[in-house]
Amino acid sequence: MLLARAALREYGPVELVSLDDLAPDSWLAPAAGLGAPQVLLEKLPGIEQAASAPQALAAAAGRELTHVTCVEIGGVNSLIPIAAAARTGLPLVDADMVGRAFPEVQMTLPALRGINADRMALVDEKGNRAVLHAVDNRWMERLARGITVTFGSMALGSTYAMTGLEAKESMVAGSLSLCFDLSRCVTAARAGKNDPVDAVTARLAGQRLFDGRVTEVLRRTEGGFTRGEARLTGVGQDTGTSLTLRFQNEYLIADREGSVLATVPDLICTLDPDTGEAVTVETLRFGRRLSVIVAPADPRWHTSEGIALAGPRYFGYDLDPVRAPRVCDRS
Repeated sequence: MLLARAALREYGPVELVSLDDLAPDSWLAPAAGLGAPQVLLEKLPGIEQAASAPQALAAAAGRELTHVTCVEIGGVNSLIPIAAAARTGLPLVDADMVGRAFPEVQMTLPALRGINADRMALVDEKGNRAVLHAVDNRWMERLARGITVTFGSMALGSTYAMTGLEAKESMVAGSLSLCFDLSRCVTAARAGKNDPVDAVTARLAGQRLFDGRVTEVLRRTEGGFTRGEARLTGVGQDTGTSLTLRFQNEYLIADREGSVLATVPDLICTLDPDTGEAVTVETLRFGRRLSVIVAPADPRWHTSEGIALAGPRYFGYDLDPVRAPRVCDRS
């Protein structure tokens, strides 16, 4: 947020364009953080670093960059592209490639469609730059992760460059608009003295799973990821029970005393019950009150190919996906 605000102050507003407005031959590239989110608490990327990743990818591909986009619409990767678009003066596409956040490079909807991350640019805060070529998406994840660890477990990168036609066929439309809408829902709930968590849950067509207080956080930076689990003790109507959240950069499993309530690929989110603001894994701390909700992922993640790419078993859990109930429409 600090990075995006600084870029907007220095370079002015960013034009937001819809997928429908893209010309078929336009050429999009994202700007995104790769690595362990916990590292960002001490090593904030710069505006030039954010912009140089898609520019380096365009230079390596010999293409003219026409738009900046988001790889994913979770956490910092919904904000870094704003800084990149402001610095480059290019429009930002109101879409993303995941419909949530996932920790590994190959976990995107374009990958499900057959678009490869065969080239990636990575930059660090010192000015080091690497352009990688890989035979497939999983090899790109392995190569990029190794360089990211060398960069200090955090790099900014760009991959999955694509044409406007490919973007229309493979991306999730309206992702940034949904973020703005969630902000309006939270603001209105606060102003009306209503529950902001309920407002967010309703807008995401989700379900409130648990209210509790963090009693234990086991968190480590390992292999370029923030991994671990958090234990919550229930409050209110959940008093007397506990919930365990397991994560790898993002929440993967919500387990209530041996009963799994939610899993990837659906979205498990923790919110501050008073403000409705998101609480990410790197900011979990002992004693903090949280509301845990689950919301449905893009339906493409619930195909057999999507489950194989980002379901519980991929992350090492011997579980079938527990799908979030669709309580209401997002419209």
